[in-house]
Amino acid sequence: MIFLANRDRYTQRTLLRETHNRLSKQAGCEDIRYRPSRRRPRYVTAEIDTAVFLGESYEVENARLELRFWYPAGVDYEYYRINWIEPTRNLMVGFHQDADHPDLGPCHIQLNFEETAVDRHEAAFLDAHPLTVLDTRLQQLPTALESIHWHDGQPSLSDWPM
Repeated sequence: MIFLANRDRYTQRTLLRETHNRLSKQAGCEDIRYRPSRRRPRYVTAEIDTAVFLGESYEVENARLELRFWYPAGVDYEYYRINWIEPTRNLMVGFHQDADHPDLGPCHIQLNFEETAVDRHEAAFLDAHPLTVLDTRLQQLPTALESIHWHDGQPSLSDWPM
């Protein structure tokens, strides 16, 4: 059990180790790695068998998760990026809690296509332990993926509900 009172004791390395452990128990996550290395982790990646991870067939067989947490000075909560990446479609959808788009609040969902951000929407700010946030965002990924609509070869998050 993790208590929110211990939240401030998590270093980036500890949090990434716990993220690695969580992903190793998640169905469909394979080849989980620290990047750049276990010794100096900046983020964690996992190769995804999409049908197993999502529990149903999906347009692409394989994707990748990239997860990063960090603690900026002067902010009372953790920053993170939890990205679902589909290399074959050059598509990325991710939950980002950072200072990049203050007009959207502290957290947003972002859709990139061909290396360019094509859509962003505000996402609920989760004031919880980072591992609780990770679990919640992983549960929200299927809804985020269902929200992607294609029109004339361009994706958008036109139905983003959260």
